[in-house]
Amino acid sequence: MSHGPISYAHLGAASGAEPRHILSLSGGKDSAALAIYLRDRIPAMEYIFHDTGKELPKTYDYIARLEAILDKAIVCTTPEDSFDHWLAVYRGMLPSNHRRWCTRMLKLKPFEAYVGDGPVINYVGLRADENRTGYISTKPNILAVYPFQDDGLVRADIIRILEDSGLGLPPYMEWGRSRSGCYFCFYQQKIEWVRLLETHPVYFDLAAEYEERAVQHGQQFHWCQGEPLRELRRPERVQQIHENWERSEARREATRKNLPLVETLGGLEPGDDPHL
Repeated sequence: MSHGPISYAHLGAASGAEPRHILSLSGGKDSAALAIYLRDRIPAMEYIFHDTGKELPKTYDYIARLEAILDKAIVCTTPEDSFDHWLAVYRGMLPSNHRRWCTRMLKLKPFEAYVGDGPVINYVGLRADENRTGYISTKPNILAVYPFQDDGLVRADIIRILEDSGLGLPPYMEWGRSRSGCYFCFYQQKIEWVRLLETHPVYFDLAAEYEERAVQHGQQFHWCQGEPLRELRRPERVQQIHENWERSEARREATRKNLPLVETLGGLEPGDDPHL
């Protein structure tokens, strides 16, 4: 599969300047695979990583290993203002899927500052088997393109790219997390919070502290849709969440079709039921 030529005439660069090619890395599998997929196709590619300061520690190791495979520097665009700064600006209102100020302030804003006002092609790692859109800048000088979708690559292809390159899957997938990002990411399912507690208890406690401080600001907010982390960490609740997850996986196992070996080895992406 090959990625065809990209038209950028409508970017409207009055100077006629050639566009920059930029790929943002999240620390997750899809953006890492896209970087490897395009490494030899677009030698002028610029690779950037938006460090929120709240990443899991092994994310930095994964980015460093990817940098070695790409044989090109990955620019770390640490925001000028930290998560805690913006949390104070928003008066203790923690981010959620309805108020994603963390993405806007810690990722999109640094991305736009890095890009500037010249023409840019932004490469996004959405796959052909995904039915969603990315959080993309609307600046007129930025054209978002989706090579995996254009070339029909699905999850099994992404896993194959990572395994063939020697990079492998991101370390957070080893303990059952489905997404990259901050350790307190509000998109985590309850089973993922339990696994965070079991694998990185220090980060679980830090997330719980944020939740408890939000109440002091008059924000009745829970990372886990109505269940405070102090309740979720009770041994009987941990056991219940594990049992719910195992039953759900058993039902899924009984109904799913035969899978390619690479998909089986990589592990299916978990469903989005927040109660598991």
